[in-house]
Amino acid sequence: MVNIVAQISPFCPRKLKLIIRLFNKLQRVPMGRYMSKRQDFVVRFAGEGGQGVVTASEALARIASEVGYHSLTFATFPSQIMGGPTYTQARISTSPVLSPGDELNVLVALNEEAYETHKNELSEDGIILYDSSFTPSGDEKSIGMPFDDLAKEAGDARTANMVMMGALSALVQMPEKYLKDFIEKRFLSRGQEIVDANFKAIDFGIEKAAESAFNLGELEEPIPPEYKQVMMKGNDAISLGSIRAGLNFYVGYPISPATTILLYMERNLFGDEKFVYQASSEIEAINAILGGGYAGKKSMTATAGPGFSLMSEGLGLAWMAEIPLVVVDVQRGGPATGLPTKTEQSDLFSSINPAHGDVSLPVIAPGMVDECFTAGVMALNWAERYQGPVILLTEMSLAERVQNIKKPDLESVIVEDRKIYEGNNGYLRYDGFELSPMPIPGRPGSYIANGSEHDAMGDTTHLPSRHIQMTERRFSKLDLLRDGDFEEKNPEASIAIMPWGGSKGPVLEAYNKLIELGIDIGWFYTMYLNPLPKDLLDKLLTKDLVIVPELNYQGQFSSLLRSHGVKAKSIVQYTGLPFKVGGLVTSINDMINQTTEVVKN
Repeated sequence: MVNIVAQISPFCPRKLKLIIRLFNKLQRVPMGRYMSKRQDFVVRFAGEGGQGVVTASEALARIASEVGYHSLTFATFPSQIMGGPTYTQARISTSPVLSPGDELNVLVALNEEAYETHKNELSEDGIILYDSSFTPSGDEKSIGMPFDDLAKEAGDARTANMVMMGALSALVQMPEKYLKDFIEKRFLSRGQEIVDANFKAIDFGIEKAAESAFNLGELEEPIPPEYKQVMMKGNDAISLGSIRAGLNFYVGYPISPATTILLYMERNLFGDEKFVYQASSEIEAINAILGGGYAGKKSMTATAGPGFSLMSEGLGLAWMAEIPLVVVDVQRGGPATGLPTKTEQSDLFSSINPAHGDVSLPVIAPGMVDECFTAGVMALNWAERYQGPVILLTEMSLAERVQNIKKPDLESVIVEDRKIYEGNNGYLRYDGFELSPMPIPGRPGSYIANGSEHDAMGDTTHLPSRHIQMTERRFSKLDLLRDGDFEEKNPEASIAIMPWGGSKGPVLEAYNKLIELGIDIGWFYTMYLNPLPKDLLDKLLTKDLVIVPELNYQGQFSSLLRSHGVKAKSIVQYTGLPFKVGGLVTSINDMINQTTEVVKN
């Protein structure tokens, strides 16, 4: 009556050949019957907010990573503070993980609603581990277990997820030590009682699982990478990268899903001449970092769509006055409050043109967690280099994703600093059509950072000739940022696929499948969306079609590419969820066939 769910990453000491039997045909298999080994599996934990589903999936992913597997999590939850339907899933693989996975191999349903909602996403050989407080209505392969009752017996009703994890560890022969080490690291700061309750819950799960004859398939043993790995969330990686690039002034206002950047800064951005502050609004935040950038600080804030809208006037001022700063926009479903805890890629237009008038802000949009670190570095570097605002555009699914990545090499990071004026008073800050050194307030070279059109000193002017000069100056500085790198595969193909942001992983997995099928298609990708790398744009202009999968209704990135003369067309999705690989393969193949037919005719 028990059983299992769950994935798990196995562990293999030298003396014992440990198997993780994670699924394949999750069914009762006679002893001695051969089962082919799996290289990949997906486990989803579904229930209500507060039931620990996030902790369960992260624990699974982190433990798997520690023993050499590759792992990635995906989480989606309601906007309620407590309660509401929530699920997270972990994908574990012997090779790098690119997407959350299309089908579930194991569903852990903590209530009946979760069971009914997610059961149809099971793979053909999938299994459901459910809380036995309810009776399933379907005929799916399922096993009941009293998670809540056992959690209460352990001393804390919140430990139901650990009961399940304990059962899993027994069924896949994973040493319980790794689960308990994770619990101790995560919860010791909250008191030994909480740690002990979780330990008991794990033990109960192990005991119950021992009663089961259920057999899971065997997962291939891991091949640990030669490099040191770390498990990290996208928001944490952005924060780490920006701090390494010299960030010393951060002001933020809490808003999902950007709040964890503020929390990271409060914990880690400290020391001489470093400052972190929680503002009372997004307007206060943007104006504060404007002042910080003007005063010579490397300044940053983070927000989401609604907050970004409130910052538009401040961003226009930063562009006009040529003040370096970085705004992280963690995209979520919109407009207005929209889908505050779901993912979307619908802020590209507003990121490039957030203010009225002629504005074109630099935009960097990472696609994977390791790229989030690089993006944090480069956003600060770009802001300093061209002396203006930079938008780091990420999204909810990437912000909350936990993924094992190569440990960032902090010593290899190249840090750029603005050019500082070191002359005498009487400096004409805005003279000429090109970038000029910035004075530091209190030192020689004082000037006016004016939001109105201005003369060489910064004083307001309405002369047409000055507006022409300053407009051309502001736009010409973007040419300083055209050195971004990009990826390319099979670049000679007449049709190419080019995702952006967090859609990179699923699209790359789909691309690899298309190549395996013998389809001739190219691959291009960059996180530097505005301005695009010049060499990349030159190559895109030669294509019969550039296919752009993106999570918005308008096809925003393909529209941007078409404005540059590229023959681009989007595959759009606006469900609040990431792409699934199988659907992408079908849609891309259909679009290739249509284009090929048109070209022939």
